[in-house]
Amino acid sequence: MQKKVLRLHFLFLFLSFYMLGYSQDKNFHIYLCFGQSNMEGHGKFEDQDTVGNDRFYALQAVDCPDLDRKKGEWHLAQPPITRCTNGLTPADYFGKILAQNLPDSIRIGVINVSVGGCHIQLFDKDSTASYVAKAPNWMKSMLAAYGNDPYGRLVEMAKIAQKSGVIKGILLHQGESNTGDRDWPNKVKRVYDNLLKDLTLHATETPILAGEMLSAEQGGKCASMNTIIQVLPQTIHNAHIVSSEECEGVPDGLHFSAAGYRQLGTNYGKKMLQVMGAIR
Repeated sequence: MQKKVLRLHFLFLFLSFYMLGYSQDKNFHIYLCFGQSNMEGHGKFEDQDTVGNDRFYALQAVDCPDLDRKKGEWHLAQPPITRCTNGLTPADYFGKILAQNLPDSIRIGVINVSVGGCHIQLFDKDSTASYVAKAPNWMKSMLAAYGNDPYGRLVEMAKIAQKSGVIKGILLHQGESNTGDRDWPNKVKRVYDNLLKDLTLHATETPILAGEMLSAEQGGKCASMNTIIQVLPQTIHNAHIVSSEECEGVPDGLHFSAAGYRQLGTNYGKKMLQVMGAIR
Protein backbone atom coordinates (compact mmCIF):
# COMPACT_ATOMS: atom_id res chain seq x y z
CA MET A 1 0.00 0.00 0.00
CA GLN A 2 2.82 2.41 0.93
CA LYS A 3 4.57 1.78 -2.40
CA LYS A 4 1.31 2.43 -4.27
CA VAL A 5 0.83 5.72 -2.45
CA LEU A 6 4.42 6.75 -3.25
CA ARG A 7 3.92 5.91 -6.93
CA LEU A 8 0.77 8.03 -7.05
CA HIS A 9 2.65 10.85 -5.30
CA PHE A 10 5.47 10.75 -7.86
CA LEU A 11 2.94 10.58 -10.71
CA PHE A 12 1.34 13.75 -9.38
CA LEU A 13 4.74 15.44 -9.16
CA PHE A 14 5.68 14.54 -12.72
CA LEU A 15 2.32 15.73 -14.04
CA SER A 16 2.85 18.99 -12.17
CA PHE A 17 6.26 19.49 -13.76
CA TYR A 18 4.87 18.55 -17.17
CA MET A 19 2.42 21.43 -16.83
CA LEU A 20 5.18 23.70 -15.51
CA GLY A 21 7.10 23.09 -18.74
CA TYR A 22 4.62 25.43 -20.41
CA SER A 23 4.63 28.18 -17.80
CA GLN A 24 7.56 29.46 -15.80
CA ASP A 25 6.91 29.54 -12.07
CA LYS A 26 8.77 32.41 -10.38
CA ASN A 27 8.37 30.63 -7.06
CA PHE A 28 10.42 27.69 -8.30
CA HIS A 29 14.01 28.64 -7.40
CA ILE A 30 16.71 26.77 -9.30
CA TYR A 31 20.41 26.48 -8.45
CA LEU A 32 23.22 25.24 -10.71
CA CYS A 33 25.86 23.10 -8.98
CA PHE A 34 29.24 22.13 -10.40
CA GLY A 35 32.74 21.19 -9.31
CA GLN A 36 34.81 18.12 -8.60
CA SER A 37 34.44 15.12 -6.31
CA ASN A 38 33.15 16.85 -3.19
CA MET A 39 30.32 18.44 -5.18
CA GLU A 40 29.89 15.26 -7.18
CA GLY A 41 29.17 13.24 -4.05
CA HIS A 42 32.09 11.21 -2.73
CA GLY A 43 30.53 10.21 0.59
CA LYS A 44 28.14 7.30 1.02
CA PHE A 45 24.68 8.45 1.97
CA GLU A 46 22.79 6.98 4.89
CA ASP A 47 19.11 6.23 5.51
CA GLN A 48 18.54 9.65 7.09
CA ASP A 49 19.77 11.32 3.88
CA THR A 50 17.10 9.64 1.73
CA VAL A 51 14.25 11.39 3.53
CA GLY A 52 13.08 13.87 0.92
CA ASN A 53 11.29 17.19 1.14
CA ASP A 54 8.28 17.56 -1.14
CA ARG A 55 9.40 21.09 -2.09
CA PHE A 56 12.92 20.10 -3.10
CA TYR A 57 13.69 18.60 -6.53
CA ALA A 58 16.64 17.69 -8.74
CA LEU A 59 16.84 17.79 -12.52
CA GLN A 60 18.48 14.63 -13.82
CA ALA A 61 21.59 15.40 -15.89
CA VAL A 62 22.23 11.80 -17.01
CA ASP A 63 20.07 8.76 -17.67
CA CYS A 64 19.86 6.35 -14.71
CA PRO A 65 17.64 3.40 -15.75
CA ASP A 66 18.20 1.51 -12.50
CA LEU A 67 16.85 4.51 -10.59
CA ASP A 68 14.03 5.04 -13.08
CA ARG A 69 15.34 8.53 -13.85
CA LYS A 70 15.73 10.13 -17.25
CA LYS A 71 17.98 12.97 -18.35
CA GLY A 72 16.15 16.27 -18.42
CA GLU A 73 13.39 15.22 -16.03
CA TRP A 74 12.68 16.42 -12.50
CA HIS A 75 12.48 14.08 -9.54
CA LEU A 76 12.11 14.46 -5.80
CA ALA A 77 15.65 15.25 -4.62
CA GLN A 78 17.14 12.15 -3.01
CA PRO A 79 20.73 10.96 -3.32
CA PRO A 80 22.34 10.31 -5.69
CA ILE A 81 21.49 13.60 -7.40
CA THR A 82 24.59 13.82 -9.61
CA ARG A 83 25.26 10.62 -11.55
CA CYS A 84 23.78 7.18 -10.97
CA THR A 85 26.29 5.82 -8.47
CA ASN A 86 27.50 8.96 -6.71
CA GLY A 87 26.91 9.69 -3.04
CA LEU A 88 25.88 12.51 -0.78
CA THR A 89 26.69 16.07 -1.90
CA PRO A 90 26.49 19.53 -0.29
CA ALA A 91 23.59 20.27 -2.66
CA ASP A 92 21.43 17.67 -0.89
CA TYR A 93 21.32 19.58 2.37
CA PHE A 94 21.54 22.99 0.72
CA GLY A 95 18.15 22.35 -0.85
CA LYS A 96 16.65 20.97 2.34
CA ILE A 97 17.78 23.98 4.37
CA LEU A 98 16.24 26.39 1.87
CA ALA A 99 12.98 24.45 1.71
CA GLN A 100 12.77 24.38 5.50
CA ASN A 101 13.40 28.11 5.89
CA LEU A 102 11.53 29.70 2.99
CA PRO A 103 7.76 30.16 2.64
CA ASP A 104 5.69 27.14 1.61
CA SER A 105 5.00 28.83 -1.73
CA ILE A 106 8.68 28.45 -2.70
CA ARG A 107 10.07 25.25 -4.21
CA ILE A 108 13.76 24.50 -4.70
CA GLY A 109 15.43 22.77 -7.63
CA VAL A 110 19.07 21.84 -8.20
CA ILE A 111 21.08 20.67 -11.19
CA ASN A 112 24.41 19.02 -10.38
CA VAL A 113 27.05 18.43 -13.08
CA SER A 114 30.37 17.57 -11.47
CA VAL A 115 33.46 15.52 -12.31
CA GLY A 116 35.77 14.08 -9.68
CA GLY A 117 39.41 15.13 -9.94
CA CYS A 118 38.87 17.84 -12.54
CA HIS A 119 40.51 21.25 -12.78
CA ILE A 120 38.30 24.31 -13.14
CA GLN A 121 39.50 24.52 -16.76
CA LEU A 122 37.20 21.60 -17.63
CA PHE A 123 34.22 23.96 -17.24
CA ASP A 124 35.77 26.71 -19.35
CA LYS A 125 34.06 26.07 -22.68
CA ASP A 126 37.06 27.42 -24.57
CA SER A 127 39.32 24.73 -23.10
CA THR A 128 36.89 21.83 -22.53
CA ALA A 129 37.74 19.96 -25.74
CA SER A 130 41.50 20.07 -25.15
CA TYR A 131 41.03 19.10 -21.50
CA VAL A 132 38.87 16.09 -22.43
CA ALA A 133 41.36 15.01 -25.08
CA LYS A 134 44.14 14.83 -22.48
CA ALA A 135 42.03 13.50 -19.61
CA PRO A 136 43.35 10.44 -17.73
CA ASN A 137 41.69 7.09 -18.37
CA TRP A 138 40.01 6.98 -14.95
CA MET A 139 38.12 10.19 -15.78
CA LYS A 140 36.89 9.20 -19.24
CA SER A 141 33.71 7.39 -18.15
CA MET A 142 32.66 10.37 -16.02
CA LEU A 143 33.19 12.73 -18.95
CA ALA A 144 31.38 10.39 -21.34
CA ALA A 145 28.31 10.47 -19.07
CA TYR A 146 28.05 14.17 -19.94
CA GLY A 147 28.72 13.68 -23.64
CA ASN A 148 32.35 14.77 -23.03
CA ASP A 149 31.09 18.30 -22.41
CA PRO A 150 30.14 18.89 -18.75
CA TYR A 151 29.75 22.65 -19.25
CA GLY A 152 27.53 22.10 -22.26
CA ARG A 153 25.42 19.58 -20.31
CA LEU A 154 25.03 22.03 -17.42
CA VAL A 155 23.81 24.74 -19.82
CA GLU A 156 21.54 22.28 -21.63
CA MET A 157 19.89 21.22 -18.37
CA ALA A 158 19.70 24.81 -17.13
CA LYS A 159 17.77 25.85 -20.23
CA ILE A 160 15.31 23.02 -19.64
CA ALA A 161 14.98 24.14 -16.02
CA GLN A 162 14.32 27.73 -17.06
CA LYS A 163 11.10 26.58 -18.72
CA SER A 164 9.81 25.63 -15.27
CA GLY A 165 11.46 28.08 -12.88
CA VAL A 166 14.00 30.82 -12.31
CA ILE A 167 17.74 30.37 -11.78
CA LYS A 168 18.59 32.05 -8.50
CA GLY A 169 22.24 31.16 -8.01
CA ILE A 170 25.24 28.92 -8.59
CA LEU A 171 27.00 26.56 -6.19
CA LEU A 172 30.67 25.72 -6.76
CA HIS A 173 32.90 23.31 -4.88
CA GLN A 174 36.15 22.90 -6.74
CA GLY A 175 39.78 23.66 -6.04
CA GLU A 176 41.58 20.56 -4.84
CA SER A 177 43.03 20.01 -8.32
CA ASN A 178 43.90 23.71 -8.59
CA THR A 179 45.56 24.00 -5.20
CA GLY A 180 48.11 26.82 -5.24
CA ASP A 181 46.77 28.27 -8.50
CA ARG A 182 46.46 32.00 -7.79
CA ASP A 183 44.80 32.53 -11.14
CA TRP A 184 41.90 30.32 -10.00
CA PRO A 185 39.56 33.28 -9.28
CA ASN A 186 40.00 34.53 -12.85
CA LYS A 187 39.37 31.04 -14.22
CA VAL A 188 36.19 30.77 -12.16
CA LYS A 189 35.10 34.18 -13.44
CA ARG A 190 35.40 33.00 -17.03
CA VAL A 191 33.06 30.10 -16.30
CA TYR A 192 30.69 32.35 -14.35
CA ASP A 193 30.61 34.99 -17.11
CA ASN A 194 29.93 32.31 -19.74
CA LEU A 195 27.02 30.93 -17.69
CA LEU A 196 25.54 34.40 -17.35
CA LYS A 197 25.81 35.02 -21.08
CA ASP A 198 24.63 31.58 -22.23
CA LEU A 199 21.63 31.59 -19.88
CA THR A 200 20.77 35.31 -20.15
CA LEU A 201 21.33 35.89 -16.44
CA HIS A 202 22.33 39.09 -14.67
CA ALA A 203 25.32 39.18 -12.30
CA THR A 204 23.50 41.29 -9.72
CA GLU A 205 20.75 38.66 -9.53
CA THR A 206 22.93 35.54 -9.72
CA PRO A 207 25.20 34.95 -6.72
CA ILE A 208 27.86 32.27 -6.86
CA LEU A 209 28.60 30.42 -3.61
CA ALA A 210 32.07 28.88 -3.44
CA GLY A 211 32.82 26.33 -0.74
CA GLU A 212 36.12 25.96 1.07
CA MET A 213 38.23 22.82 0.88
CA LEU A 214 38.45 20.42 3.84
CA SER A 215 39.99 22.49 6.62
CA ALA A 216 43.47 22.11 8.09
CA GLU A 217 41.86 21.25 11.44
CA GLN A 218 40.28 18.23 9.74
CA GLY A 219 43.56 17.22 8.12
CA GLY A 220 42.76 18.76 4.76
CA LYS A 221 45.62 18.27 2.31
CA CYS A 222 44.36 21.14 0.13
CA ALA A 223 43.44 23.52 2.96
CA SER A 224 45.98 26.05 1.68
CA MET A 225 43.64 26.59 -1.29
CA ASN A 226 41.15 28.25 1.05
CA THR A 227 43.14 31.48 1.12
CA ILE A 228 42.78 31.67 -2.67
CA ILE A 229 39.08 30.80 -2.58
CA GLN A 230 38.49 33.51 0.01
CA VAL A 231 39.56 36.26 -2.40
CA LEU A 232 37.06 35.24 -5.10
CA PRO A 233 34.69 38.14 -4.16
CA GLN A 234 37.45 40.53 -5.26
CA THR A 235 37.10 39.11 -8.78
CA ILE A 236 33.37 38.33 -8.82
CA HIS A 237 31.44 40.94 -6.86
CA ASN A 238 28.47 38.64 -6.27
CA ALA A 239 30.61 35.75 -4.99
CA HIS A 240 30.17 34.48 -1.45
CA ILE A 241 32.41 32.09 0.45
CA VAL A 242 31.01 29.07 2.30
CA SER A 243 33.03 27.99 5.32
CA SER A 244 34.10 24.37 5.81
CA GLU A 245 34.74 24.95 9.50
CA GLU A 246 33.56 22.02 11.65
CA CYS A 247 32.81 19.96 8.53
CA GLU A 248 34.12 16.49 9.32
CA GLY A 249 36.56 14.89 6.92
CA VAL A 250 37.70 11.35 6.14
CA PRO A 251 41.24 9.98 6.45
CA ASP A 252 42.21 10.66 2.81
CA GLY A 253 42.49 14.36 3.69
CA LEU A 254 40.49 15.38 0.62
CA HIS A 255 36.87 14.50 1.17
CA PHE A 256 34.16 15.07 3.73
CA SER A 257 32.33 12.38 5.66
CA ALA A 258 28.55 12.05 5.41
CA ALA A 259 28.29 14.23 8.50
CA GLY A 260 30.69 16.68 6.88
CA TYR A 261 28.56 16.90 3.72
CA ARG A 262 25.46 17.52 5.82
CA GLN A 263 27.18 20.37 7.62
CA LEU A 264 28.75 21.80 4.46
CA GLY A 265 25.39 21.68 2.68
CA THR A 266 23.81 23.39 5.67
CA ASN A 267 26.50 26.08 5.49
CA TYR A 268 25.73 26.61 1.78
CA GLY A 269 22.04 26.91 2.60
CA LYS A 270 22.55 29.38 5.42
CA LYS A 271 24.87 31.47 3.27
CA MET A 272 22.25 31.63 0.53
CA LEU A 273 19.59 32.62 3.05
CA GLN A 274 21.90 35.42 4.22
CA VAL A 275 22.43 36.58 0.64
CA MET A 276 18.65 36.61 0.15
CA GLY A 277 18.19 38.56 3.37
CA ALA A 278 16.10 35.76 4.86
CA ILE A 279 18.38 35.40 7.88
CA ARG A 280 21.28 37.37 9.38
